[in-house]
Amino acid sequence: MNIVSAAQAAKSIKSGNRVFLQGAAMTPNVLIDALCNRYEELKNVEIVSIHTEGQAKYAQEPYSKSFKMNSCFVGSNVRQLINTTQGDYIPIFLSEINLLFRNGILPLDVAVVQVSPPDKHGYCSLGVSVDITLPAIQTAKKVIAQINPCVPRTHGDGIIHIKDIDCAVEVNTPIHTHGISPISNIEQQIGKHVAGLIEDGATLQMGIGNIPNAVLSNLGNHKRLGIHTEMFSDGVLPLIESGVITGEDKVVKHGKIVTCFAVGSQKLYDFVDDNPLVHFKEAAYTNDTSIIRRNPKVTAINSAIEIDLTGQICADTIGSRQYSGVGGQMDFIRGASLSKGGKPIFAMPSITAKGISKITPFLKQGAGVTTTRAHVHYVATEYGVVNLYGKNLQERAKALISISHPNFREELSKEAYNRFKS
Repeated sequence: MNIVSAAQAAKSIKSGNRVFLQGAAMTPNVLIDALCNRYEELKNVEIVSIHTEGQAKYAQEPYSKSFKMNSCFVGSNVRQLINTTQGDYIPIFLSEINLLFRNGILPLDVAVVQVSPPDKHGYCSLGVSVDITLPAIQTAKKVIAQINPCVPRTHGDGIIHIKDIDCAVEVNTPIHTHGISPISNIEQQIGKHVAGLIEDGATLQMGIGNIPNAVLSNLGNHKRLGIHTEMFSDGVLPLIESGVITGEDKVVKHGKIVTCFAVGSQKLYDFVDDNPLVHFKEAAYTNDTSIIRRNPKVTAINSAIEIDLTGQICADTIGSRQYSGVGGQMDFIRGASLSKGGKPIFAMPSITAKGISKITPFLKQGAGVTTTRAHVHYVATEYGVVNLYGKNLQERAKALISISHPNFREELSKEAYNRFKS
């Protein structure tokens, strides 16, 4: 492995290359910035990634003229570019992105990652973002890394030997953190409703944000909970410390917390550092429905941008505008459905920040159906919880209207009558 400057490392990337960028808290921004500084001499460099943190200069003028994005998930820093001719989105389950690399559908020229310093055996850790990074480094023709002592050394499969890194730059900067924002009254109410569905001994999947944190904050009296998720954040820490999360009822990785990435505070990163309790696996494992379903009472908590009166979920577009991505929602919704005693749950406020109902007669024109109505079971808002499973279309509409915002119930009822004549 050659230790070089960031500028020298960036010269390994040529015009026309397809380049993978590690994401989330592990986004290697020193190398990314060095790459973007070469924009005047590069052409048609394709960026492949999921959500990244930082400025993402390759998505901004004037740098974007030399880059194009082929994104598997869309974050706020690239959203504008993705919705132009310089970028696009690949609709795909998080569990299957690895196949794009391993099956040669998107062969990678270069993988740009951030790792811990090597241990005495020469192994570096991929830190808190193993997800699709592991298959990327295993298949890319060349691996460029920024070696950072601030990267937690995590247990599981996220390792790479220094001999497999072509060149590296040494940095010493904190990885990206996310703070916890105050939970609103509406979010707290949703959290209580969802917590009421969670049974002792359940295996949880949840994301980042106020609603998952509100749910977790209401689980203090639960027992024997486990975690098998694609990601987790600080909300689980008090439940681990208090003995609520033990994983003792889990079948897969009994007693362990299983995840493919984590995003949160420095306290979270200190917790996972060299902690054998937490196993970081690639998304092909964490999000494999056949693995998820083996755990008991899998309770998957996901969100939606809108849901129509028949139960169709849109969670990744606003109309035809790509907003985020399919991610692992369907992986876990289906896994929870097939788990013995499992509960797939959608939790969301009844209205948007602009006061628009998230329960709608029809999805917006051009909207993507992220989760089909046949897969949807529980839906929770601040006004309650309904279970759509086994209900016909008219029953679904009636149930969803009952948990919609009161200001929209009359209008939704009229729309339901016009549609179903009943």
